[in-house]
Amino acid sequence: MTFENLLIADRAGVRTVTVNRPDKLNALNARTLDELRLAFEAVRDDEAVRVVVLAGAGEKAFVAGADIGELATLTPVQAQVFSRAGQRLMRAIETLGKPVIARVQGFALGGGLELAMCCHLRIASEKARLGLPEITLGLLPGFGGTQRMLRLAGRAATLELCLTGQPVDAARALALGLVNRVVAAEALDTEVEALASQLAGSAPHALAGILDAVVRGGECPLDEGLDYETKAFALCCSTADMREGTSAFLERRKPAFTGT
Repeated sequence: MTFENLLIADRAGVRTVTVNRPDKLNALNARTLDELRLAFEAVRDDEAVRVVVLAGAGEKAFVAGADIGELATLTPVQAQVFSRAGQRLMRAIETLGKPVIARVQGFALGGGLELAMCCHLRIASEKARLGLPEITLGLLPGFGGTQRMLRLAGRAATLELCLTGQPVDAARALALGLVNRVVAAEALDTEVEALASQLAGSAPHALAGILDAVVRGGECPLDEGLDYETKAFALCCSTADMREGTSAFLERRKPAFTGT
């Protein structure tokens, strides 16, 4: 599959999807949103891909937001379609069933931060700047930013960042729970690759079960969430990987998970 605005690379069970519009700071226009949708549909259906790294081209930005040139021309009806398309993409990534790691360098603003927040893990360069500046355009986040930031950082921080539009540096983003790790800029690729490789070597059914229990179960009342966990646990016990993992532990060796 060939894309105009994405680069795709595979290595040892890890697929890297790079938004490739560096001249626009990787801004999300309608075409890029559609290409990301197709790219993640392909990931869902490809058993060889166990982990995804989502990145932005160049060093200035992960994704600097939605394409303002397109936003400025939207009618209310078109805006609703655009918002829904973005929300569907973010939800598809969030519920992919495979771990998605955001590699965050430079700016992650507006739709870019919304894209990072729907990923399961976020590793940021110490030079990263994150925020939801839509208020400065007379808008509010439309790709799920209000809801995901609320769940990650809490009400007070969400209201502050959305109402003021002011970005935060990587250290504050870490303190708020918007990113999982902050590393030196020169160590970002090494850190992301190490985490992706670790996850790619894990049992896929267990990874999917954890994601399902946390993402879907976490949106339910406690009893329903516990039911998600129980069903995922039982399903793992039907897999060859579970037998391999427990045998490897007892035999004091490293497990070799096959996804079966």
